[in-house]
Amino acid sequence: MINYLKDTLTLANRLIKHNLRSIDTIITVVAMPIAMLLMFIYILGGSMQLPGVSHREYVNYILPGILFMTLATGSAYTALRVFMDKSSGMFDRFKSMPIAKSAVLNGQVVSSVLFLMFSTIVVLLVSLLTGFRSNANLGQWLLTFVLLFGFAVMVTWLSMPLGLMAKSIDTASAFSYLLLLLLFVSSAFASVKGMPTAVRLFAEHQPMTTMITATRELLAGQEPSASFWQSLAWMIGISGLSFVWSKRIGRARQFILNESARLGVLPELLIFLCRLACLKRQDDGK
Repeated sequence: MINYLKDTLTLANRLIKHNLRSIDTIITVVAMPIAMLLMFIYILGGSMQLPGVSHREYVNYILPGILFMTLATGSAYTALRVFMDKSSGMFDRFKSMPIAKSAVLNGQVVSSVLFLMFSTIVVLLVSLLTGFRSNANLGQWLLTFVLLFGFAVMVTWLSMPLGLMAKSIDTASAFSYLLLLLLFVSSAFASVKGMPTAVRLFAEHQPMTTMITATRELLAGQEPSASFWQSLAWMIGISGLSFVWSKRIGRARQFILNESARLGVLPELLIFLCRLACLKRQDDGK
């Protein structure tokens, strides 16, 4: 187990260094979400902000959508890094090295999630300068980060099989566009009530709306509602299916060697955080 963790962290450190040296990655994952936040507030805010809604209320409303946009755009680079390692023969080199083979994909996941959470925190700090204020207590902030962390794990594992199957750089990086489409057809930046009936029904029942609603409620100082637990269910379910999908593709195409399936550090941590949230809910009920 110690060697497995060491191998995972070593491979994750390699990818983090690549990300920090890539100006394109920094601009897309960190600078672009900040630019979108400033654009929605200072350029589009005047036309989108409803009469009677204060500047702070408007910023508080759109921030969850910007945070999820940050994570969604960053996931494209996870698929891109997987594709580059695959096409450059790096996975073939790993097969000949004395390392835990499951650490190859898990290292990709750890580096991606850490980088995504870093960029999310940067965007959150910038939002404080634009007027964002939260009524959440410490417990609600922790649950908010559980949701953001869970979403980062979900989109990272979901991008893994797409990077493994991609035949070009464009195909590998196209995954994030689907996430952004789901994000815009949700309650991220506007109420779903004003949408056409067919679009509204889709927006109300797709996972992005549930996750953004749960995050918005927690940042407003509200207790976890059904949206929070539904969001966790979506994240765990999609992460688990993507994990199995990634392992199958990796073995079928011999990117990783056959070995007993191991859930991985981040899915296990996500399940542990969910258990803590359930215990907190039970304590609150008492």
